[in-house]
Amino acid sequence: MKKIVFSLFVASALFQSCSSDDDGGETSQVLAPTTYTFLRDGNSSVSYSGQTTRILMAEELVSGLKVETNTEATLDAMFAHVEGASDFSDADLNASDKSVRSKVAASTDFFSANTTEANEIKADFDGWIASQVNDVFPNWSFTAAAGEAGALQQAGGGTTRYLNEKGLEYNQAFAKGLIGGLMIDQILNNYLSPAVLDAGTNIADNDSEVLEEGKTYTSMEHKWDEAFGYLYGSEADAANPVLDVDQFLSEYLDRVEADEDFAGIASKIYNAFILGRAAIVANNYTVRDAQAEIIKENISVIPAVRAVYYLQSGKNNLGVDNASAFHGLSEAYGFIYSLQFTRQPNSSLPYLTKTEVDAYLAELMEGNGFWDVTTNTLDEISDEISAKFGFTTEEASN
Repeated sequence: MKKIVFSLFVASALFQSCSSDDDGGETSQVLAPTTYTFLRDGNSSVSYSGQTTRILMAEELVSGLKVETNTEATLDAMFAHVEGASDFSDADLNASDKSVRSKVAASTDFFSANTTEANEIKADFDGWIASQVNDVFPNWSFTAAAGEAGALQQAGGGTTRYLNEKGLEYNQAFAKGLIGGLMIDQILNNYLSPAVLDAGTNIADNDSEVLEEGKTYTSMEHKWDEAFGYLYGSEADAANPVLDVDQFLSEYLDRVEADEDFAGIASKIYNAFILGRAAIVANNYTVRDAQAEIIKENISVIPAVRAVYYLQSGKNNLGVDNASAFHGLSEAYGFIYSLQFTRQPNSSLPYLTKTEVDAYLAELMEGNGFWDVTTNTLDEISDEISAKFGFTTEEASN
């Protein structure tokens, strides 16, 4: 996949908003840089190292799900890392106090008052790990069939896929589900939430440039940066993002951008992050919140487009190359799972509720799962998801 290099000279420029008070009209301006570069006293005020750490942990964990000698305890420890434990190949990750599991389904807006659902979602990820170890790993060398876990090789000597008894790749469900359960949920429903950005004395502190102790940024600036980090945290240079640098949001924003029906989505998201951060520096929270809504709407599109894309690619391979078909449908499964974490702009609701998502997943797994699923079912789910997000199945299928 060709990597995207943004045309930064057409990024954010000048945003004007007008308000009036007792003295008449007052115009405030937000002057945004062309890249996500913000300085204070000559030093960068941007920081999202925790997000980069979690992306790296997630990368190694997903890779570990394809190593049949790994134990459930090993993978669980990678998922719920404890500071100082030797869970990863990178000593810096081992020394970190961060973990992936702690931030799954952990947003303020969706889960602070809904811990029961949050625990159910965490349990889904725990279950995928357990099932991969206990159901798929023991059948690694056997040929998969309806009702039997095992391996299937893609046509023409292609990649071997390791499936459960219903044709599902747990590692794909886990990886694509994590895009929603970790990255999207934290960006849209946590760090870009006014409940987080404006928590405590954040507004007053940001207005007065009160910095976090020993840091170069205000708390509000840092929260916005942390949202940015879950998408761009793997970039070598976030001032010149190329995308497709990790297997999560970065990769799939790149894929959606490459579809001519959605071209321009990458710059919309990046520019909104820039302008929103500049608005925080300028103490203009109206502009900040407007950019947050742009980000919510456009990031939500990513798992929806890819869910439909993989439903259709899986459909096209059914009965011809089942290994390829089931691989695509497994990716679709994970992306559908991620739809419960999307966010309608100017709303407190996802595009699809957990109940709706669970119903789609159950429909895909009926009987012998992918071995039994019909093309009509795949088309119906594709069309319903497309309609929810305002595009067509054909547009997402390219």
